[in-house]
Amino acid sequence: MPQDAPISDQPKKDGKGKPTPARKAQEMLRKKPVVGNRSPEAKRTAKRALQAERAKAREGLANGEERYLTIRDRGPQRKLARDIVDSRFTAGELVLPALFLVIIISSIRTEDAVLDLYIQLGTLIAMWGLFLLVGLDGFILGKKTQKLAQEKYGDKAEKGLRWYAAMRSIQMRGMRLPKPQVKRGNKIF
Repeated sequence: MPQDAPISDQPKKDGKGKPTPARKAQEMLRKKPVVGNRSPEAKRTAKRALQAERAKAREGLANGEERYLTIRDRGPQRKLARDIVDSRFTAGELVLPALFLVIIISSIRTEDAVLDLYIQLGTLIAMWGLFLLVGLDGFILGKKTQKLAQEKYGDKAEKGLRWYAAMRSIQMRGMRLPKPQVKRGNKIF
């Protein structure tokens, strides 16, 4: 004898056990304000909260807290690269002050046109020499960073550490973000 369907001991329930809600009531439950609270006080409160959040994020970025760092700056290997750069003086820190001096010196005019030419030629040669020095310093610093990262992390050393270190070395120390966490002269690794 074939079995058609299992017989249940529980009685069959008809319906859902409650009345169908009115359409108007259901639509009112689904409606949400498109913009939110637009009162002036709510706007001020939201603005203050956003300012506090941004200040906290700015402070966290400056202190090098991992969750506030940009994707470019995250990770232990990038921190190692930052510490290597920050632990020494780099030629790149001289670029901005040197450019300022070149602009001032280049604007000096004398009675002698030949002397003016020598002044301009001297500042031009000095700047190109500084640019070459910065490039050489960045290259050496990048190689050192890559070598230390490979010693510490082995085959897991990230690509782009050399460039990251070189670009950080060009910035003046006080303008670097995240702020330097080590003092000049500290031994790294």
